[in-house]
Amino acid sequence: MSLLPHQLELLAPARDADIGIEAVQHGADAVYIGGPSFGARTSADNSVKDIARLAKHAHRFGSRIFVTLNTILRDDELEPARKLAWQLYDAGADALIIQDMGLLELDLPPIQLHASTQTDIRTPEKARFLQDVGLNQIVLARELTLPQIAAIRAATDPARCTLEFFIHGALCVAYSGQCYISEAHTGRSANRGDCSQACRLPYQVTDSQGRFIAHDKHVLSMKDNNQSDNLRALIDAGARSFKIEGRYKDLAYVKNITAHYRTLFDAILEERPELARSSSGHSRFSFTPDPDQNFNREFTDYFVNGRQMDIGAFDSPKNPGRPIGWVTKTGPNWFEFEADDPQLVLHNGDGLCFHDLQKELVGVQINRAEPAGAAGHWRAYPKDAMAGLRDLRKGTRINRNRDMDWVRGLEKKTAQRRIGVWLRLTEAADGLALTVTDEDGHTGRGVLALPFEAAKDSAQALGKLRENLARMGETIFEPIDVAIDLPRPWFVPTSQLNALRREAIAALEAARAAAWQRLPRAEPVTPPVPYPEDTLTYLANVFNQKARDFYARHGVKVIAAAYESHEETGEVSLMITKHCVRFSLSLCPKQAKGVTGVQGTVRAEPLTLINGDERLSLRFDCKPCEMHVMGKIRPRVLDQTRTTPLTFYKTRPQAPH
Repeated sequence: MSLLPHQLELLAPARDADIGIEAVQHGADAVYIGGPSFGARTSADNSVKDIARLAKHAHRFGSRIFVTLNTILRDDELEPARKLAWQLYDAGADALIIQDMGLLELDLPPIQLHASTQTDIRTPEKARFLQDVGLNQIVLARELTLPQIAAIRAATDPARCTLEFFIHGALCVAYSGQCYISEAHTGRSANRGDCSQACRLPYQVTDSQGRFIAHDKHVLSMKDNNQSDNLRALIDAGARSFKIEGRYKDLAYVKNITAHYRTLFDAILEERPELARSSSGHSRFSFTPDPDQNFNREFTDYFVNGRQMDIGAFDSPKNPGRPIGWVTKTGPNWFEFEADDPQLVLHNGDGLCFHDLQKELVGVQINRAEPAGAAGHWRAYPKDAMAGLRDLRKGTRINRNRDMDWVRGLEKKTAQRRIGVWLRLTEAADGLALTVTDEDGHTGRGVLALPFEAAKDSAQALGKLRENLARMGETIFEPIDVAIDLPRPWFVPTSQLNALRREAIAALEAARAAAWQRLPRAEPVTPPVPYPEDTLTYLANVFNQKARDFYARHGVKVIAAAYESHEETGEVSLMITKHCVRFSLSLCPKQAKGVTGVQGTVRAEPLTLINGDERLSLRFDCKPCEMHVMGKIRPRVLDQTRTTPLTFYKTRPQAPH
């Protein structure tokens, strides 16, 4: 099993071990991080030694460390991946997040395996299959609705498999694992951690007759995910692990967003005692978490509550920030504005921005800021020349997308995580004994031998004993209660009492470490369960012989090689997405139903995306309400060094006579 069915897990990202440690401090029950290779973020790698350091810290609080091993692998990478899995296990990692099913055919350590979002889990049948082949935790597709999540929960066993769901961060517009635009255009595979992010580019959108429907719009760029208002509904639907996106993100992002969701989940746990967090302790923050303060493209809850109109960040993939005021005057090297809030303070180094007349977002970094008369009026001296700030004029709306006061505040120590303990001081045979019991039931004991010496002032002595014992200093503990269970007050020198407390705390830490257990890996069902389909196209991302063997063992008859094998040279789906450009531009035929004079005149004909010499065709599969971005692999990508050809079944094998 993974989590117990009543436990909730806040899962935070870490670009490196130091950020991971801060994620734990700010309340993460688990942290996911890239190892030295084979993680689906090419520049977020970490040494095994650093992962061991992070795991040691996390385990003190009962938090767990998941390492991403979630690229698809070539045959020559399987053995290095297997060796790395053992190294990560020895370093204390608690789980490996995987995409490539070929790994299940290898001699792996007894470590939990979690199905990456790259495995594209959208159906109860796929989820049940992954549970039955031994995956302890599965990351559901971001596009699922609450009823779809509930259906997957109903088809799986909460005692065997935990459902994980993304609750915050950047959104990949494609179903994860179902985007090949980067590979087709540049040879950089998103399934191997090297996406070129074509989805953030501006496109012209034309219809089947060549007419322009949208001009220079980022029509494949999504707003950022934010499920703050849906946590209770997600819990009720069956999700138990709640994942924050962001292995490329900086320290301030991880601190702030982890603290934000820790605060929300603590409130839920307070009102729902039948639920519990999956790690120990409580985090306190020296700041008020606020997701708007970090880089974001504005927020959406995506498809959780059904299809919405406003999920796209079509005007810009940049951070628009928060509106703060209006420009009142411009000068040769400055501009003035009146803030909406008279209490607003502008700082040197703040980042401001505004939309020009073409609705493009223009950034303005402030070198110097100074008050300009009445409260809320500011004069800003930008870093760049005013002449280059096109359309910045009187009446322009100004946003702030970087508050330097906030940034500097998060550079300091911003959280303390402590585990509650009960302390009890009693008499021992030749002195005193201190027993410390933590909120998880672990116990440490210290003994102090000293001559009996009655205190001159009983009440004062008791107060001193209680006060000194409660001083936990820089330990990970804090007192819930201090019980002095003595027949008479004693005089105890402070130095000796400190030594007694340190001994008991050290014994408690040792007891916690000794009690730590890695959760067991799930056993696959025997005999092997059949895969829900008997045919796999390139969309299954089978890139090595072991993955082919896995699917064949589970009843698949026809297995095509992954797109990265470059066997698909014609026009194919380079991206499959739940996002629909027609719907977002109010051109969906379903939207037109019931509108007099319109029904029957708007059809889901293909559209074309154009960026420079790039042309991509949009085709619409209206029954499942999905969009396919069609295209071919570029000749120069085919001319690059080819991988060893894969010889999987491309047709159904003939039955023996």
